Amino acid sequence: MLSRLACARPQVSSALVKSALQTVPRRQQQVFRQYARDVKGGSNTGWTARAERTSLRERSMAPPGPNAYAIGKGAVAGGAALGLGALCFYGLGLGSGTSTLENSHLWPEFVKQRIQDTYLYFGGSLAISAASAMAVFRSPRLLSIVSRNGWMSILGTVALMIGSGMVAQSIPYSPGLGTKQLAWATHSAILGAVIAPMCFVGGAILTRAAWYTAGIVGGLSTVAVCAPSDKFLYMGGPLAIGLGVVFASSLASMWLPPTTALGAGIASLSLYGGLLLFSGFLLYDTQKIVKRAEMHPLYAARPFDPVNCAISIYMDTLNIFIRIATILAGGGSRRK
Repeated sequence: MLSRLACARPQVSSALVKSALQTVPRRQQQVFRQYARDVKGGSNTGWTARAERTSLRERSMAPPGPNAYAIGKGAVAGGAALGLGALCFYGLGLGSGTSTLENSHLWPEFVKQRIQDTYLYFGGSLAISAASAMAVFRSPRLLSIVSRNGWMSILGTVALMIGSGMVAQSIPYSPGLGTKQLAWATHSAILGAVIAPMCFVGGAILTRAAWYTAGIVGGLSTVAVCAPSDKFLYMGGPLAIGLGVVFASSLASMWLPPTTALGAGIASLSLYGGLLLFSGFLLYDTQKIVKRAEMHPLYAARPFDPVNCAISIYMDTLNIFIRIATILAGGGSRRK
């Protein structure tokens, strides 16, 4: 309707304008000319400044365009290309310095046992979380509890996840089944219950996300093992800054849904930026685990803790899986 009105607006001849202006006093003609220059942007008046501010706000709150997530997708594609290049580069032994793979031939038996225990706990965390998610999804009462979107429910869920993780990591480790292992299993079960609503996207999407996550984790772990043993240990500071940015964008997305241009940009930063961030954390944590296993004294007051090491790479893997599942479900290309 608006386009039809624009096309059907009447045409005014220049002669008619001149004849009309001749009947207007000179004072009023000057006012008309000044107003015309202001509208055209000839002077930076308060009216035009307010119009620019309004237009900027309108552009921010307008619906997202078709390329709202293009930057995030491009960043992930660049990160994937960089990861493949690093895998080929370090896999061919072109890096300077000895790699973790080369050092592993000189490891004593207790170092190998420490790393093996760490990845056993890592696999156990994945199995417990998957079983907990399936059990909660099949229970309507439990599913309604974890699916609530109120502020009290969100704060309670975050407090429960953080609290259970802090308790599990603060208990001293001892081999066998003890308090540490029970707290670790409880923490893994809580995380599985929290992600149970993701089962609504369907088993096919979750299966694809699991396979993609396994490929990413396997590839990045291989890069960390083939690279020099301390190559990624200097990434702690930048990764901590990136974690703050992604966390802030995740909180901001609660107030700015991705139905606006600004909200879509923030959601893209949380989704695709978080995927790159936790991929970097996986490289960092993998080499950090190896370094701890090598450097921790054999007869220290507190023994080497494979549970805490497993929790770190488990959280990286879980965040990667959540973001991949969201992208596959259409969360990275919503245009409403």
